[in-house]
Amino acid sequence: MNDKNISLRLIVMNFLEFAVWGAYLTSMGSFLAKSGLGPQIWLFFATQGFVSIFMPALMGIVADKWIPAQKVLSLCQGLAGLFMIGAGLYARSAGAAIQFGPLYTMYALSVAFFMPTIAISNSVAFNALEKAGKDPVKDFPPIRVFGTIGFICSMLFVNFVRNGQGVQFQHSYEQFLMSGILSLVLCGYALTLPNCPCKPKSAGTQSFAEATGLSAFKLFKEGQFAVFFIFSMLLGASLQITNGYANTFITSFKDNPMYSNAWGANNANALISLSQVSETLCILLIPFFMKKFGIKKVMLIAMFAWVFRFGFFGAGNPGAGVWMFILSCIVYGVAFDFFNISGSLYVNENTDKDIRSSAQGLFMLMTNGLGASIGTWAAGKVVNHFVYNAAEPSWSTAWYIFAAYSLLVGLLFMIFFKDPQKGKKAA
Repeated sequence: MNDKNISLRLIVMNFLEFAVWGAYLTSMGSFLAKSGLGPQIWLFFATQGFVSIFMPALMGIVADKWIPAQKVLSLCQGLAGLFMIGAGLYARSAGAAIQFGPLYTMYALSVAFFMPTIAISNSVAFNALEKAGKDPVKDFPPIRVFGTIGFICSMLFVNFVRNGQGVQFQHSYEQFLMSGILSLVLCGYALTLPNCPCKPKSAGTQSFAEATGLSAFKLFKEGQFAVFFIFSMLLGASLQITNGYANTFITSFKDNPMYSNAWGANNANALISLSQVSETLCILLIPFFMKKFGIKKVMLIAMFAWVFRFGFFGAGNPGAGVWMFILSCIVYGVAFDFFNISGSLYVNENTDKDIRSSAQGLFMLMTNGLGASIGTWAAGKVVNHFVYNAAEPSWSTAWYIFAAYSLLVGLLFMIFFKDPQKGKKAA
Protein backbone atom coordinates (compact mmCIF):
# COMPACT_ATOMS: atom_id res chain seq x y z
CA MET A 1 0.00 0.00 0.00
CA ASN A 2 1.24 3.47 -0.87
CA ASP A 3 2.35 5.27 2.28
CA LYS A 4 0.81 8.47 0.93
CA ASN A 5 -2.75 7.15 1.26
CA ILE A 6 -2.29 5.09 4.41
CA SER A 7 -4.02 7.70 6.56
CA LEU A 8 -7.03 7.79 4.23
CA ARG A 9 -7.32 3.99 4.23
CA LEU A 10 -7.19 3.89 8.02
CA ILE A 11 -9.76 6.69 8.21
CA VAL A 12 -12.21 4.53 6.22
CA MET A 13 -11.51 1.56 8.50
CA ASN A 14 -12.18 3.58 11.65
CA PHE A 15 -15.29 5.19 10.17
CA LEU A 16 -16.82 1.79 9.42
CA GLU A 17 -15.63 0.23 12.69
CA PHE A 18 -17.54 2.67 14.84
CA ALA A 19 -20.46 3.22 12.47
CA VAL A 20 -21.24 -0.45 13.12
CA TRP A 21 -21.44 0.24 16.85
CA GLY A 22 -23.18 3.60 16.63
CA ALA A 23 -26.12 2.09 14.74
CA TYR A 24 -27.46 0.47 17.93
CA LEU A 25 -25.31 1.17 20.99
CA THR A 26 -27.08 4.31 22.25
CA SER A 27 -30.56 3.43 20.97
CA MET A 28 -30.89 -0.27 21.71
CA GLY A 29 -32.11 0.42 25.25
CA SER A 30 -35.08 2.38 23.90
CA PHE A 31 -36.01 -0.46 21.55
CA LEU A 32 -35.73 -3.03 24.35
CA ALA A 33 -37.86 -0.92 26.71
CA LYS A 34 -40.48 -0.52 23.99
CA SER A 35 -40.44 -4.29 23.46
CA GLY A 36 -41.13 -5.01 27.15
CA LEU A 37 -37.51 -5.87 27.96
CA GLY A 38 -36.66 -2.77 30.01
CA PRO A 39 -35.57 -4.72 33.12
CA GLN A 40 -33.18 -6.73 30.90
CA ILE A 41 -31.43 -3.72 29.33
CA TRP A 42 -28.52 -4.14 31.72
CA LEU A 43 -27.95 -7.72 30.55
CA PHE A 44 -27.71 -6.78 26.88
CA PHE A 45 -25.09 -4.15 27.67
CA ALA A 46 -23.31 -6.26 30.29
CA THR A 47 -22.94 -8.96 27.64
CA GLN A 48 -20.52 -6.68 25.82
CA GLY A 49 -18.49 -6.84 28.99
CA PHE A 50 -18.90 -10.58 29.50
CA VAL A 51 -17.57 -11.43 26.04
CA SER A 52 -14.80 -8.84 26.36
CA ILE A 53 -13.43 -10.79 29.31
CA PHE A 54 -12.06 -13.41 26.93
CA MET A 55 -12.77 -12.65 23.27
CA PRO A 56 -10.46 -9.62 22.70
CA ALA A 57 -7.59 -11.38 24.44
CA LEU A 58 -8.26 -14.60 22.51
CA MET A 59 -8.47 -12.86 19.14
CA GLY A 60 -5.42 -10.77 20.05
CA ILE A 61 -3.49 -13.99 20.62
CA VAL A 62 -4.67 -15.33 17.26
CA ALA A 63 -3.52 -12.09 15.58
CA ASP A 64 -0.14 -12.20 17.35
CA LYS A 65 0.56 -15.87 16.70
CA TRP A 66 -1.27 -17.36 13.72
CA ILE A 67 -3.43 -15.12 11.51
CA PRO A 68 -2.51 -11.57 10.41
CA ALA A 69 -4.53 -8.98 12.35
CA GLN A 70 -6.27 -7.52 9.31
CA LYS A 71 -7.64 -10.99 8.42
CA VAL A 72 -8.80 -11.55 12.01
CA LEU A 73 -10.56 -8.17 11.79
CA SER A 74 -12.31 -9.30 8.60
CA LEU A 75 -13.37 -12.65 10.07
CA CYS A 76 -14.74 -11.13 13.27
CA GLN A 77 -16.66 -8.39 11.47
CA GLY A 78 -18.16 -10.90 9.04
CA LEU A 79 -19.50 -13.13 11.80
CA ALA A 80 -20.65 -10.17 13.90
CA GLY A 81 -22.57 -8.80 10.92
CA LEU A 82 -24.33 -12.06 10.12
CA PHE A 83 -25.48 -12.57 13.71
CA MET A 84 -26.62 -8.95 14.07
CA ILE A 85 -28.66 -9.22 10.88
CA GLY A 86 -30.10 -12.42 12.35
CA ALA A 87 -31.18 -10.47 15.45
CA GLY A 88 -32.89 -7.86 13.29
CA LEU A 89 -34.67 -10.42 11.12
CA TYR A 90 -35.91 -12.28 14.19
CA ALA A 91 -37.28 -9.05 15.71
CA ARG A 92 -39.04 -8.24 12.43
CA SER A 93 -40.64 -11.68 12.21
CA ALA A 94 -41.67 -11.70 15.89
CA GLY A 95 -43.37 -8.31 15.72
CA ALA A 96 -44.99 -7.43 19.04
CA ALA A 97 -44.23 -10.91 20.42
CA ILE A 98 -40.45 -10.56 20.75
CA GLN A 99 -39.00 -13.11 23.15
CA PHE A 100 -35.88 -12.51 25.20
CA GLY A 101 -34.15 -15.82 24.36
CA PRO A 102 -33.85 -15.72 20.54
CA LEU A 103 -33.09 -11.98 20.37
CA TYR A 104 -30.51 -12.14 23.13
CA THR A 105 -28.78 -15.19 21.66
CA MET A 106 -28.27 -13.62 18.24
CA TYR A 107 -27.19 -10.33 19.79
CA ALA A 108 -24.74 -12.02 22.18
CA LEU A 109 -23.08 -13.97 19.37
CA SER A 110 -22.73 -10.79 17.34
CA VAL A 111 -21.07 -8.72 20.07
CA ALA A 112 -18.83 -11.68 20.97
CA PHE A 113 -17.15 -11.23 17.59
CA PHE A 114 -17.49 -7.46 17.36
CA MET A 115 -15.85 -6.47 20.65
CA PRO A 116 -12.39 -7.87 19.74
CA THR A 117 -12.35 -5.74 16.60
CA ILE A 118 -11.95 -2.52 18.59
CA ALA A 119 -8.52 -3.57 19.88
CA ILE A 120 -7.56 -5.38 16.67
CA SER A 121 -8.36 -2.33 14.53
CA ASN A 122 -6.03 -0.33 16.80
CA SER A 123 -3.26 -2.87 16.22
CA VAL A 124 -3.85 -2.76 12.47
CA ALA A 125 -3.64 1.05 12.52
CA PHE A 126 -0.54 1.21 14.73
CA ASN A 127 1.24 -1.38 12.56
CA ALA A 128 0.39 0.46 9.34
CA LEU A 129 1.49 3.82 10.72
CA GLU A 130 4.79 2.44 12.00
CA LYS A 131 5.45 0.77 8.64
CA ALA A 132 4.90 4.14 7.00
CA GLY A 133 7.39 5.76 9.36
CA LYS A 134 4.74 7.70 11.26
CA ASP A 135 4.32 8.28 15.00
CA PRO A 136 1.15 6.58 16.32
CA VAL A 137 0.89 8.98 19.29
CA LYS A 138 0.83 11.95 16.93
CA ASP A 139 -0.81 10.51 13.81
CA PHE A 140 -3.38 8.05 15.16
CA PRO A 141 -5.73 10.44 17.05
CA PRO A 142 -6.66 12.49 13.93
CA ILE A 143 -7.42 9.19 12.16
CA ARG A 144 -9.42 7.86 15.11
CA VAL A 145 -11.55 11.03 14.99
CA PHE A 146 -13.26 9.60 11.91
CA GLY A 147 -14.31 6.56 13.91
CA THR A 148 -16.32 8.88 16.11
CA ILE A 149 -17.67 10.66 13.04
CA GLY A 150 -18.85 7.27 11.77
CA PHE A 151 -20.52 6.63 15.13
CA ILE A 152 -22.28 10.02 14.95
CA CYS A 153 -23.48 9.45 11.39
CA SER A 154 -25.06 6.15 12.40
CA MET A 155 -26.68 7.71 15.48
CA LEU A 156 -28.21 10.54 13.49
CA PHE A 157 -29.34 8.16 10.75
CA VAL A 158 -31.28 5.93 13.15
CA ASN A 159 -32.68 9.02 14.90
CA PHE A 160 -34.14 10.76 11.87
CA VAL A 161 -34.91 7.90 9.45
CA ARG A 162 -38.27 6.17 9.93
CA ASN A 163 -39.54 2.78 8.77
CA GLY A 164 -42.72 2.09 6.82
CA GLN A 165 -44.81 2.42 9.98
CA GLY A 166 -43.39 5.86 10.72
CA VAL A 167 -41.28 4.61 13.66
CA GLN A 168 -37.78 6.03 14.06
CA PHE A 169 -35.03 3.43 13.59
CA GLN A 170 -33.80 4.26 17.11
CA HIS A 171 -36.98 2.66 18.46
CA SER A 172 -37.13 -0.29 16.03
CA TYR A 173 -35.26 -3.41 14.89
CA GLU A 174 -33.90 -1.67 11.76
CA GLN A 175 -30.97 -0.45 13.82
CA PHE A 176 -29.71 -4.06 14.04
CA LEU A 177 -30.03 -4.61 10.31
CA MET A 178 -28.11 -1.43 9.59
CA SER A 179 -25.31 -2.42 11.97
CA GLY A 180 -25.02 -5.89 10.44
CA ILE A 181 -24.79 -4.55 6.88
CA LEU A 182 -22.01 -2.14 7.87
CA SER A 183 -20.11 -5.02 9.51
CA LEU A 184 -20.19 -6.98 6.26
CA VAL A 185 -18.84 -3.97 4.37
CA LEU A 186 -15.92 -3.72 6.79
CA CYS A 187 -15.42 -7.48 6.55
CA GLY A 188 -14.52 -7.08 2.90
CA TYR A 189 -12.63 -3.81 3.28
CA ALA A 190 -10.34 -5.14 6.04
CA LEU A 191 -8.77 -7.56 3.57
CA THR A 192 -7.36 -4.60 1.62
CA LEU A 193 -5.46 -3.19 4.62
CA PRO A 194 -1.66 -3.55 5.16
CA ASN A 195 -0.47 -6.93 6.32
CA CYS A 196 0.23 -7.28 10.04
CA PRO A 197 2.79 -10.10 10.23
CA CYS A 198 2.45 -12.56 13.07
CA LYS A 199 5.29 -13.02 15.50
CA PRO A 200 8.02 -15.18 13.86
CA LYS A 201 8.35 -18.61 15.37
CA SER A 202 11.51 -18.84 17.44
CA ALA A 203 14.02 -21.51 16.73
CA GLY A 204 14.04 -22.66 20.33
CA THR A 205 11.34 -24.27 22.41
CA GLN A 206 8.59 -21.91 23.50
CA SER A 207 6.85 -22.00 26.83
CA PHE A 208 3.09 -22.50 26.96
CA ALA A 209 2.60 -18.83 27.82
CA GLU A 210 4.72 -17.71 24.87
CA ALA A 211 2.98 -20.08 22.47
CA THR A 212 -0.51 -18.97 23.45
CA GLY A 213 0.13 -15.28 24.03
CA LEU A 214 -0.66 -15.48 27.75
CA SER A 215 2.71 -13.87 28.36
CA ALA A 216 0.89 -10.52 28.10
CA PHE A 217 -0.35 -11.21 31.63
CA LYS A 218 3.23 -10.86 32.86
CA LEU A 219 2.56 -7.13 32.75
CA PHE A 220 0.75 -7.58 36.08
CA LYS A 221 4.13 -8.32 37.65
CA GLU A 222 5.08 -4.71 37.04
CA GLY A 223 3.61 -2.75 39.94
CA GLN A 224 2.39 0.31 38.09
CA PHE A 225 1.06 -1.70 35.16
CA ALA A 226 -0.96 -3.76 37.65
CA VAL A 227 -2.36 -0.59 39.23
CA PHE A 228 -3.06 0.83 35.77
CA PHE A 229 -5.05 -2.24 34.73
CA ILE A 230 -6.96 -2.43 38.02
CA PHE A 231 -8.09 1.18 37.77
CA SER A 232 -8.83 0.66 34.08
CA MET A 233 -11.28 -1.98 35.22
CA LEU A 234 -12.79 0.30 37.88
CA LEU A 235 -13.21 3.18 35.44
CA GLY A 236 -14.42 0.77 32.76
CA ALA A 237 -17.44 0.20 34.99
CA SER A 238 -18.72 3.61 33.89
CA LEU A 239 -18.32 3.11 30.13
CA GLN A 240 -21.63 1.49 29.19
CA ILE A 241 -24.00 3.06 31.73
CA THR A 242 -25.10 6.03 29.63
CA ASN A 243 -25.06 3.93 26.45
CA GLY A 244 -27.51 1.57 28.09
CA TYR A 245 -29.82 4.06 29.76
CA ALA A 246 -29.41 7.62 28.41
CA ASN A 247 -31.77 7.20 25.45
CA THR A 248 -34.38 5.43 27.56
CA PHE A 249 -34.02 8.06 30.32
CA ILE A 250 -34.41 11.05 27.98
CA THR A 251 -37.26 9.42 26.03
CA SER A 252 -39.10 8.78 29.30
CA PHE A 253 -39.76 12.52 29.58
CA LYS A 254 -42.29 12.14 26.74
CA ASP A 255 -44.65 10.62 29.33
CA ASN A 256 -44.58 13.90 31.26
CA PRO A 257 -47.03 16.44 29.73
CA MET A 258 -44.58 19.22 30.59
CA TYR A 259 -41.93 17.76 28.27
CA SER A 260 -43.93 15.62 25.83
CA ASN A 261 -43.34 18.05 22.96
CA ALA A 262 -39.75 18.96 23.86
CA TRP A 263 -37.35 18.40 20.97
CA GLY A 264 -34.85 16.53 23.14
CA ALA A 265 -37.41 14.10 24.52
CA ASN A 266 -38.45 13.19 20.98
CA ASN A 267 -34.94 13.07 19.50
CA ALA A 268 -32.89 11.46 22.24
CA ASN A 269 -30.28 9.97 19.92
CA ALA A 270 -29.67 13.29 18.18
CA LEU A 271 -29.23 14.98 21.57
CA ILE A 272 -26.89 12.25 22.78
CA SER A 273 -24.88 12.55 19.56
CA LEU A 274 -23.48 15.78 20.99
CA SER A 275 -21.44 13.46 23.22
CA GLN A 276 -19.78 11.99 20.16
CA VAL A 277 -19.25 15.43 18.61
CA SER A 278 -17.42 16.37 21.79
CA GLU A 279 -15.51 13.10 21.58
CA THR A 280 -14.39 13.96 18.06
CA LEU A 281 -12.95 17.28 19.18
CA CYS A 282 -11.37 15.86 22.34
CA ILE A 283 -9.48 13.18 20.40
CA LEU A 284 -7.47 15.96 18.78
CA LEU A 285 -6.39 17.17 22.22
CA ILE A 286 -4.91 13.83 23.27
CA PRO A 287 -1.39 14.23 21.78
CA PHE A 288 -0.99 17.58 23.56
CA PHE A 289 -2.38 16.37 26.89
CA MET A 290 -0.39 13.12 26.83
CA LYS A 291 2.90 14.88 26.18
CA LYS A 292 2.16 17.82 28.48
CA PHE A 293 0.61 16.07 31.48
CA GLY A 294 1.27 12.33 31.21
CA ILE A 295 -1.03 9.34 31.60
CA LYS A 296 -1.89 9.91 35.27
CA LYS A 297 -3.25 13.43 34.92
CA VAL A 298 -5.00 12.57 31.65
CA MET A 299 -6.79 9.63 33.28
CA LEU A 300 -7.64 11.72 36.35
CA ILE A 301 -9.25 14.29 34.07
CA ALA A 302 -11.29 11.47 32.53
CA MET A 303 -12.39 10.13 35.91
CA PHE A 304 -13.64 13.48 37.17
CA ALA A 305 -15.32 14.12 33.82
CA TRP A 306 -17.43 11.01 34.46
CA VAL A 307 -18.61 12.62 37.71
CA PHE A 308 -19.99 15.58 35.75
CA ARG A 309 -21.33 13.33 32.98
CA PHE A 310 -23.62 11.52 35.42
CA GLY A 311 -24.30 14.50 37.69
CA PHE A 312 -25.62 16.71 34.89
CA PHE A 313 -27.95 13.93 33.73
CA GLY A 314 -29.32 13.68 37.26
CA ALA A 315 -30.00 17.41 37.49
CA GLY A 316 -31.23 18.14 33.96
CA ASN A 317 -34.39 17.78 31.88
CA PRO A 318 -35.23 18.33 28.17
CA GLY A 319 -37.03 21.59 28.95
CA ALA A 320 -35.52 24.49 30.89
CA GLY A 321 -32.79 22.17 32.15
CA VAL A 322 -31.69 20.94 28.73
CA TRP A 323 -28.45 22.93 29.10
CA MET A 324 -27.39 20.40 31.73
CA PHE A 325 -27.89 17.56 29.25
CA ILE A 326 -25.77 19.52 26.78
CA LEU A 327 -23.00 19.99 29.35
CA SER A 328 -23.16 16.30 30.15
CA CYS A 329 -22.62 15.56 26.47
CA ILE A 330 -19.70 17.99 26.26
CA VAL A 331 -17.78 16.45 29.16
CA TYR A 332 -18.41 12.96 27.77
CA GLY A 333 -15.77 13.53 25.10
CA VAL A 334 -13.17 14.08 27.80
CA ALA A 335 -14.47 11.22 29.94
CA PHE A 336 -14.33 8.67 27.13
CA ASP A 337 -11.33 9.72 25.03
CA PHE A 338 -8.94 10.67 27.77
CA PHE A 339 -9.41 7.19 29.19
CA ASN A 340 -9.90 4.79 26.29
CA ILE A 341 -7.59 6.18 23.63
CA SER A 342 -4.90 7.48 25.98
CA GLY A 343 -4.90 4.14 27.76
CA SER A 344 -4.52 2.28 24.47
CA LEU A 345 -1.59 4.50 23.46
CA TYR A 346 0.00 3.98 26.89
CA VAL A 347 -0.19 0.21 26.44
CA ASN A 348 1.23 0.46 22.92
CA GLU A 349 4.18 2.56 24.07
CA ASN A 350 5.07 0.42 27.08
CA THR A 351 4.85 -3.13 25.71
CA ASP A 352 7.06 -5.21 23.43
CA LYS A 353 5.95 -5.62 19.83
CA ASP A 354 5.60 -9.40 20.14
CA ILE A 355 2.82 -9.11 22.73
CA ARG A 356 1.32 -5.79 21.66
CA SER A 357 -1.93 -7.18 20.22
CA SER A 358 -2.30 -9.41 23.27
CA ALA A 359 -1.66 -6.44 25.57
CA GLN A 360 -4.32 -4.39 23.77
CA GLY A 361 -6.66 -7.33 24.23
CA LEU A 362 -5.79 -7.39 27.93
CA PHE A 363 -6.60 -3.67 28.21
CA MET A 364 -9.95 -4.36 26.54
CA LEU A 365 -10.55 -7.25 28.94
CA MET A 366 -10.06 -5.03 31.98
CA THR A 367 -12.11 -2.08 30.66
CA ASN A 368 -14.82 -3.29 28.30
CA GLY A 369 -14.66 -6.77 29.83
CA LEU A 370 -14.53 -7.05 33.61
CA GLY A 371 -15.12 -3.36 34.22
CA ALA A 372 -18.06 -2.91 31.88
CA SER A 373 -19.75 -6.18 32.84
CA ILE A 374 -19.52 -5.55 36.59
CA GLY A 375 -20.45 -1.89 36.16
CA THR A 376 -23.43 -2.57 33.91
CA TRP A 377 -24.68 -5.33 36.21
CA ALA A 378 -24.45 -2.95 39.18
CA ALA A 379 -26.05 -0.14 37.18
CA GLY A 380 -28.90 -2.47 36.28
CA LYS A 381 -29.49 -3.20 39.94
CA VAL A 382 -29.55 0.52 40.71
CA VAL A 383 -31.84 1.46 37.82
CA ASN A 384 -34.23 -1.45 38.38
CA HIS A 385 -34.48 -0.53 42.06
CA PHE A 386 -34.98 3.22 41.63
CA VAL A 387 -36.84 3.19 38.29
CA TYR A 388 -38.41 -0.03 37.00
CA ASN A 389 -39.31 -1.54 40.38
CA ALA A 390 -40.04 1.70 42.22
CA ALA A 391 -43.50 3.02 43.05
CA GLU A 392 -42.20 6.49 42.18
CA PRO A 393 -39.36 6.17 39.63
CA SER A 394 -36.34 8.38 40.29
CA TRP A 395 -33.79 8.49 37.50
CA SER A 396 -31.98 11.33 39.26
CA THR A 397 -31.10 9.17 42.26
CA ALA A 398 -29.54 6.56 39.97
CA TRP A 399 -27.43 9.15 38.13
CA TYR A 400 -26.18 10.67 41.40
CA ILE A 401 -25.11 7.23 42.65
CA PHE A 402 -23.08 6.71 39.46
CA ALA A 403 -21.48 10.15 39.90
CA ALA A 404 -20.46 9.37 43.49
CA TYR A 405 -18.83 6.11 42.36
CA SER A 406 -16.76 7.89 39.69
CA LEU A 407 -15.61 10.46 42.23
CA LEU A 408 -14.43 7.73 44.61
CA VAL A 409 -12.48 5.94 41.84
CA GLY A 410 -10.80 9.19 40.83
CA LEU A 411 -9.68 9.96 44.38
CA LEU A 412 -8.25 6.47 44.86
CA PHE A 413 -6.42 6.61 41.52
CA MET A 414 -4.87 9.92 42.54
CA ILE A 415 -3.43 8.21 45.60
CA PHE A 416 -2.22 4.86 44.24
CA PHE A 417 -1.05 5.41 40.64
CA LYS A 418 2.40 6.93 40.12
CA ASP A 419 3.05 9.00 37.03
CA PRO A 420 5.50 6.97 34.87
CA GLN A 421 6.93 10.15 33.36
CA LYS A 422 8.03 11.34 36.78
CA GLY A 423 9.64 7.96 37.36
CA LYS A 424 11.64 8.30 34.13
CA LYS A 425 12.78 11.81 35.05
CA ALA A 426 13.86 10.65 38.49
CA ALA A 427 15.87 7.79 36.96
